[in-house]
Amino acid sequence: MTFKEQVISQIKQIPQGKVATYGQIAALAGSPRAALMVGRILRQSSESEQLPWQRVINSQGRISIINMAFPAELQAQLLRGEGIKVEERAGSYYIDLDRYLWQI
Repeated sequence: MTFKEQVISQIKQIPQGKVATYGQIAALAGSPRAALMVGRILRQSSESEQLPWQRVINSQGRISIINMAFPAELQAQLLRGEGIKVEERAGSYYIDLDRYLWQI
């Protein structure tokens, strides 16, 4: 299985109401230092893959998406729809990792 396939597989396993970090997904896929590549894979994914992309955030608990097609506001809205409390501070969106981080 390629790194991309492993990343996609791990993202699909994140349960509703939980989040994972880019680094966490990279480590689970076998390359702990490839967090940026996880972001690239998410940006290049198609809707047909049906990834719960909104559940992947940065290691500080912040939504760090930079994509006009899927803005941070949409990601925050989708997470709230799953019961995750998303706080807005200074124009950024934060999730409490102690509470919502996916524990494998």
